[in-house]
Amino acid sequence: MTPLDIVWIASVIAGGVGLLTILAAKRETGNTVIAALLCGAFATYTAVQIASEGVAGFYTNHTANLTGLQVWIDLIMCTVVALFFIAPRARAAGMNVLPWTLLVGCTASIGLLAMVARLFWLERRARAEA
Repeated sequence: MTPLDIVWIASVIAGGVGLLTILAAKRETGNTVIAALLCGAFATYTAVQIASEGVAGFYTNHTANLTGLQVWIDLIMCTVVALFFIAPRARAAGMNVLPWTLLVGCTASIGLLAMVARLFWLERRARAEA
């Protein structure tokens, strides 16, 4: 088993735990710290990947075959759907959605995690002040 296999399996397990936690917790507001930590961890991993393989690797990976292209289209759709649901809450919390949308458009999950960390923080602050 290669290190990449191990990371793939670990990410499947972590994603499953995350989904189960979301289903079980039934929170009204998300966890700012978890979103920020995930953002930082994934940004760090991405920086290592870019330093190792370069930015062109994203294009090469997603245009090499139909599977790569399917993953690219899925990434775009998931990001747009997530932003569709998050943007109204972000506006209601007083966030300027345009710069956050640009960040999400350029970095996908990294920007999305940063945006939801900020949103969760603003929502918690608003509840504490109410």
